Amino acid sequence: MKPGDPHISLRRVLVAPNAFKGTLTALEAAQAMAVGIQRFRPSAEIILHPVSDGGEGLLALLAPAMGCTIEATLVSGPLPAQRVKAKWGWCSGKAIIESAEAAGLLLIPEKDRNPLHTSTFGVGELIRAALDRGAKELIIGLGGSGTNDGGSGMATALGVEFRDIGGKLLPPGGAALLDCCSIDSTRLDTRLSQLAVRAACDVTNPLLGPRGATKTYGPQKGAGPEAIEQLEAALSNYASRLEQHLGRSLSALPGGGAAGGLGAGLVAFCHASLESGIDLVLEGTGFERQLQGVDLVLTGEGRIDAQSGFGKAVDGVRRHSEARGVPVAALSGAPVAGMKAEFGERFLAVGALAGGRTTIEEAMGNAAHLLAQRTEELLRSVCPQDEER
Repeated sequence: MKPGDPHISLRRVLVAPNAFKGTLTALEAAQAMAVGIQRFRPSAEIILHPVSDGGEGLLALLAPAMGCTIEATLVSGPLPAQRVKAKWGWCSGKAIIESAEAAGLLLIPEKDRNPLHTSTFGVGELIRAALDRGAKELIIGLGGSGTNDGGSGMATALGVEFRDIGGKLLPPGGAALLDCCSIDSTRLDTRLSQLAVRAACDVTNPLLGPRGATKTYGPQKGAGPEAIEQLEAALSNYASRLEQHLGRSLSALPGGGAAGGLGAGLVAFCHASLESGIDLVLEGTGFERQLQGVDLVLTGEGRIDAQSGFGKAVDGVRRHSEARGVPVAALSGAPVAGMKAEFGERFLAVGALAGGRTTIEEAMGNAAHLLAQRTEELLRSVCPQDEER
């Protein structure tokens, strides 16, 4: 089915966007897209199914689907001495943690963003809180982090000790890992051996290398060129110490680079299984059932680019939908020129809020209105025939 095909119908449309970070939650984005659908095809049945790839919105989506209540625990934030009240889900021995609640980029003022020193210690405190409640199963989302410490902060909160050549405990943050000489996990919380951990990764990037945690995501967390090199060297040393400690390498593990290496840390110290966050969410929220009888799926998120093929929400929605023979169109907040070149043929159509005369700042300031407008425009390009006649 191609754009302009007169046989495309819009009797039933499934709306499944991720959050447009900094502007709209996934639900708000879905509601705005629904407005655009209604303008173009008032008779269409619209199903709202907001999604998350393991980052923002994971807890809000999975908690009601699993029957969880929302708890709140005061933990360390990503910055030194920062304290935040982090939400997490609890239900009959099962816990849901969104790591961004304790280590998220949005918790850090833009002027203070520096992954050399940010820490995942608060994530470890949340895991400990879940263990204190008697958790036997844990789903933990890894998206949206402002950290690059390989999960060492999380592990420290759970009892692991990282020391330099002189035997001194390392300070928090990714930069300190350059001095890591030994890892002692003899005081690691023993309850972890009875905890089944599913880590919902929003990316498939490894810990190290050109597609690794630092070089791919470090810049958006505030790291300049010098900091990137410093952090890559620090994580490389950390990976070597982990290999000595575990007897196996985690350097190239797909998803190990999620959340600044938190994925690798969870595997190393919590025996976690790394899973596609979007696949886990779609499974947990019954997405496959919602696809029955659907003519078109609309998805989107704040930025669709080359990273979107590494396990992000829009590509996961596309894969699951196309497996059922349902075409997918996508909208991005930022311009999608690069995405069209790399992923354009995978989608029925792609569009963006920004571009042309609309700047990114204007798009962010008027996101809901523009998303409704761009949805209507996209549908007119995909299904030009007026079936309302």
